Amino acid sequence: MDQAELRTHLVNLVAEPDKHQLRALLAHRHIADLSDAMMDFSPKEAAVLLDLLTLHDHAEAFSYMSEERQAMIAAVMPRNDLAALFSQMESDERADLFNRLTEEQRHAVLPGLAQAEREDVRRLASYPEKTAGALMTSDYATLRAHWTVKKALLRIRLEAPDKETIYQVYVVDKDRTLRGTLSLKQLILARPDATIAELMLTDVVSVAVDEDQEKVAEIVRHYDLLAVPVLDAEQKLVGIITYDDAMDAFVEEATEDAQKSASVAALGSSFKNIGLGQLYLKRIGWLLMLVFGALFSGAGIAFFEDIIAQQVALVFFLPLLVGSGGNAGSQAAALMIRALATGEVQMRDWLGLLGREIIVAGALGLTLALAVSALGWLRGGPEVAVIVAAAMVCVVLTGSLIGLCLPFVLSKIKLDPATASGPLVTTIVDATGVIIYLGFAQLVLSGSHSLF
Repeated sequence: MDQAELRTHLVNLVAEPDKHQLRALLAHRHIADLSDAMMDFSPKEAAVLLDLLTLHDHAEAFSYMSEERQAMIAAVMPRNDLAALFSQMESDERADLFNRLTEEQRHAVLPGLAQAEREDVRRLASYPEKTAGALMTSDYATLRAHWTVKKALLRIRLEAPDKETIYQVYVVDKDRTLRGTLSLKQLILARPDATIAELMLTDVVSVAVDEDQEKVAEIVRHYDLLAVPVLDAEQKLVGIITYDDAMDAFVEEATEDAQKSASVAALGSSFKNIGLGQLYLKRIGWLLMLVFGALFSGAGIAFFEDIIAQQVALVFFLPLLVGSGGNAGSQAAALMIRALATGEVQMRDWLGLLGREIIVAGALGLTLALAVSALGWLRGGPEVAVIVAAAMVCVVLTGSLIGLCLPFVLSKIKLDPATASGPLVTTIVDATGVIIYLGFAQLVLSGSHSLF
């Protein structure tokens, strides 16, 4: 059964709810398929279907939905059902949903939770968005250094149903200070009488609770971790971030970077569901700025209008030259932004990269200059050919250096380098390209006339 067939069955179940039929329908399908099939259902229709599931399956299906979608469905759920759902959700997902609820919904949900769950929700929900604290879960397994492997395995066996992951466990002292870590595989293969202190790794990769989520995702990826522990200012273990949550953050950051690279402010929600007014506001700011930036290109053309009138053939090559500079700048910016994002390049590498870019961009400019010089000769004679060829080398070189340097500059002043690519680089390079091109034209034509 494909997704279209599953959706048809779900539409029928909304009209005539039957929990046995839904559970039979999902017997050989992943619960994530149900979430995907309900994507276009209204919140009320989705709530009807989810209510037919067991509480465990309900929570699991809920976990595959976006936070925005979860909040919409939660808004139409009865208070008791929502409180029951909260008790089954993973601690980090529960906190994320709690932050999206209205004050009225929060006051309705909290009394239905056990005291420990209420405190956990409040604590996790208190961390700023896009930090390790907001991303972490409190469902992790801990051991003590003096325990034997036999005792540790017994403890993990008892705790496993309530933990998000048990494949990596953490060793803490009585004050919850992190002392080490080890894997479940190590425990299974070790002698039953061996102590945890003999097995644990003491050099633990960890992150601070206020670390940016993009940095966290990069650490998890770089060290290939199943989970990374989160420590507070006193080096106490307050949570862990699992691989899947880190990759969700990585995708979120990549989406934001893609939006910013097109000079669109980060949407903060799915493109499909964002409101018209909000979408307008996210896009208009950059467009207005780029419009005024483009005025510099117009001012450059106006300043050199006498030269243009003297040699009209110059106009033919203007879009070609500034476009080539913008394209070269966008290439350099895209490569640099990605290298900065992955940590491949640091600020200290700037000078070496600058030297290499000068060589590469110079070669690119010379190649393009040779390609267009013949056309310049045909359209306007030897003078125009010289102008176009020389300007092409300089415009491509300048555009590439702007594209390379702008991400570094933005990173240095604590702004997102992703905003440097695409339209912003093109707008800056267009203005400089016009001045370079027409400046060369004035220099060459004025010089040739004085000689004549």
